[in-house]
Amino acid sequence: MDWYPSPDEDVLLRTAAKFATGMAPAVAGSRWFRDPERRDIQQELRGWPPGPSYELNSTGVKAARRTGRALLVGIPMVANIIANLGGASGTPLGEVPVRGKPQEPENEVHDFPVMWAAPGTLARTVPWQLDPARRPEDYATDLVLTDRRLLFVGTRWGTLDKAEELGEFPRESIAEARQMKFSEINADVRITFTDGSWVRLFTGTPDSAERLGQVLSGTARVLTQSALSEGQRARVDQFMAELPKKAHPPTFTVLRSGIVLVESRVPVRAGSGIFETHSILMDDAGRPAEPGPDDL
Repeated sequence: MDWYPSPDEDVLLRTAAKFATGMAPAVAGSRWFRDPERRDIQQELRGWPPGPSYELNSTGVKAARRTGRALLVGIPMVANIIANLGGASGTPLGEVPVRGKPQEPENEVHDFPVMWAAPGTLARTVPWQLDPARRPEDYATDLVLTDRRLLFVGTRWGTLDKAEELGEFPRESIAEARQMKFSEINADVRITFTDGSWVRLFTGTPDSAERLGQVLSGTARVLTQSALSEGQRARVDQFMAELPKKAHPPTFTVLRSGIVLVESRVPVRAGSGIFETHSILMDDAGRPAEPGPDDL
């Protein structure tokens, strides 16, 4: 995906992003757009093309969804095992956890809003291309966080077209990004704006969902490649050379002990929207490093 920041800004994090999808039996495969009174607002979203209408699944569908979802959870788990048998050192997909208890049953079990927005709020201005049910099947969207804004970019798979900027928000308009663990491979994140509206997105990896929250809250410090030492840059070049050509550019996070976590996403398969995360740890000189007690 060909996109570059302005000369006066640095990219801190980039990840796949699209509206999340319900996992609980009653809401599996569904997503809704709500106002604070829990009314459907799809028809009120300016410039959006028509999309599907969803209803809660019946008892029979719920049982089928339970079985199908169990099989889906096994797919990234198998990919994780295979990836750890060889190839570049890393932790593809991190630990692929079994879903735990819902954090918000009203928004994850009995209903599944991916937009919560009163009239005139910022969540209503996110691009419609984030919705897999509205955009072309060969279209992909990314979230990019820089030192001064959060933006969404999009492109078509398999093309050399420059990615288009779909929408942007100043950093100061973002109140919080929270990883929502009751989701497929723990990769959902809820982005809340300062006006109280929010959107729920699937990021492709649990690492991306967690890191976005850490960077926005200030609990994680992210470096740009230009800030690395000569030894660190050499180690990163070696690390990236061991990964497939389709690997995404790496990100650099300073852990509490001072060592640097380097991560790169690799698509599991074309168009799946799920990624393996490969990572290494290095010290100031680029040598392999062990995590400290406070890093874990």
